[in-house]
Amino acid sequence: MKFESVTDVKSKLEAADYICSKTVATVVFLAAETQKPILVEGPAGVGKTELSKAVAKALKRELVRLQCYEGLDEAKALYEWEYAKQLLYTQMVKDKIDDVILGATNLNEAVDKIADQEDAFFSERFIQPRPLLKAISSDKPVVLLVDEVDKSDPEFEAFLLEVLSDFQVTIPEVGTRQAKQIPFVVLTSNNYRDMSDALKRRCLHLYIDYPDVELELQIVKSRIPGIQSRLAQQMVDAIHEIRKLDLKKKPCTSETLDWAHSLISLQINELSRDIVTDTLNVICKYRSDTDLVMDNLDEVAKNAGLT
Repeated sequence: MKFESVTDVKSKLEAADYICSKTVATVVFLAAETQKPILVEGPAGVGKTELSKAVAKALKRELVRLQCYEGLDEAKALYEWEYAKQLLYTQMVKDKIDDVILGATNLNEAVDKIADQEDAFFSERFIQPRPLLKAISSDKPVVLLVDEVDKSDPEFEAFLLEVLSDFQVTIPEVGTRQAKQIPFVVLTSNNYRDMSDALKRRCLHLYIDYPDVELELQIVKSRIPGIQSRLAQQMVDAIHEIRKLDLKKKPCTSETLDWAHSLISLQINELSRDIVTDTLNVICKYRSDTDLVMDNLDEVAKNAGLT
């Protein structure tokens, strides 16, 4: 399956429960057409990781995820060599050595005969693929998510750039492996650190910000079909007013959805100033942010049309 147009991308992502703007759909379409990775940046919780999941669902592909963190190296991202398994095989077949060197007239000939069998002990049967190798080795095209790439070290970023440039990797024990199918690659970043210019040149860039009122309302109604329209509108209006404050962490789309689920659980059909006060901890993750919203609650309630 493939994307036929930008409109088709938007439609297929919506069918996968991901409501997006035309800008996002355009970048996804171009990435699919050019086989270039997408570097998705933006605040935490705006749907960067969910985008890759929706693309995988829309294209009916497996999602292969590499979670990045400080100290991640190429061995952990690429493959693990199963030394214990290799040793077990060696112990099991050691009695066959006499058969292998049968006919050798000197030590050199015996060594050469043993060397002829080295492929049996340095083969892919002893490789445990990690996400990068799994994505490249797959017989079917996959979606590769490199999540929070900004948390990895610059050395790993350089290695990743090499992999994404040629879509091939070299494994010392078995040689170079070329991608059987070029994966659809999504890299996400929360701006923990600046990414290199080289990586940015290799990727299509997409910045996902907090959605506008109309888009966020569509997202809420799509993800929570049973919510009443008035409550959804009040919630989104209130969230946007709260985001205008100088918060340590502004509430993101996922927290808007959490708030909606909480209000429905409380059987609330209309938002009020008092209800915002009672449920504020669902959307504010720091005490200082809660205090700031409470200090400005009259203005938030007035601008959001709450009683």
